[in-house]
Amino acid sequence: MTYEAGHTPVTVVPDRTLRVKIIDDCGLACTFCHNEGTPVATDNRDRQFGEFTGAPGRTGRVSIYLRTNGAGFLPERIKPDADFALALAAVRGSLPTNEVHFTGGEPTLHPDLPGLIRIARRLGLTVGLTSNGENGAAVLPECAAAGLDRINLSVFGTTPEELAAVQAPRLASPRLAARKLAALGATIEAASRHGVKVSANIVIPDSSHVERVLRIIEEHGRTVVVRMLVSLEDDGASLAAMRNVVDHLGAVPVQRIITAGASDQRTRYRLPDGRTLYAKSIRQVRLPRTCADCRFNNEQDCQEGYYGVRMYRAQDGPFMIGVCIQRMDLCVSLGEFVMSRMCHEVAAFREDELARLTRLHRAATRV
Repeated sequence: MTYEAGHTPVTVVPDRTLRVKIIDDCGLACTFCHNEGTPVATDNRDRQFGEFTGAPGRTGRVSIYLRTNGAGFLPERIKPDADFALALAAVRGSLPTNEVHFTGGEPTLHPDLPGLIRIARRLGLTVGLTSNGENGAAVLPECAAAGLDRINLSVFGTTPEELAAVQAPRLASPRLAARKLAALGATIEAASRHGVKVSANIVIPDSSHVERVLRIIEEHGRTVVVRMLVSLEDDGASLAAMRNVVDHLGAVPVQRIITAGASDQRTRYRLPDGRTLYAKSIRQVRLPRTCADCRFNNEQDCQEGYYGVRMYRAQDGPFMIGVCIQRMDLCVSLGEFVMSRMCHEVAAFREDELARLTRLHRAATRV
């Protein structure tokens, strides 16, 4: 539903998305990675709960919240089998769901990504994924044929030096980074050729990254939709940097999109040449009961807010459902979740927020 608030129309959309971590492997080692809240599996295989480490291991990868989030399981690669189909159906049966979004790790490294897409599509779900683009050119043709709707590409730089600068030491090689950037370009080309929608996600921590973002918009903005993302560790500098980019480009806001029942919000801008730019930020959204007494429930420590429901597969264990990457101790088995107070809380919160925000912005149009 769209309402005119001030000079920018506001569209309120309900949260109907399930994020699924399908694989933990990744060919990058970004120093700011949250790894969907889980330990890096390869570096923790010989450790038990309580011994998991978020510090760089053999892979050089990190999981930035692991020291404090209470993660109690290692993630397993999800197979495209009847168990997965039943798990998706169980979530959809307990929460209104029309979209599944595959994450990792790096989803394009999954050996049967098209198989997972086909299962989700057979259940009537739209399928998207977040990727760094390192293997997309090899798998996207078959993924497109299986029904992949879109790919959100995480872009960390336009030069080998920029990409290498945000990698762990073992992968901080400009030569390796150059190969990764070439793979990203090939992924963009393959997605466009096979009819998969493409967006480029750029985290912009502060004003020192403004020039990098402008170069990305110039390089990729004619073939993909560019989305600036606020840093989860924002202290105001990230939002200020976004404003610098918008002002520099002379971008005009044309729509504000709020996801009811989750912390996601974004503004769509039109550039002078007609291209589109998005700026995505975090609303201060909390689940009313689950988040009420959380130790992170303040504006400084709660960095993502309540972002939505995530599904994992525990190694040698069940499918797991989580509602916060900073509180992985809240994860429960799928069977427990669908019967839980938390599930009912999420469902009610989605509908309550949708009704509240709809009333709020409908009233704003009368002012």
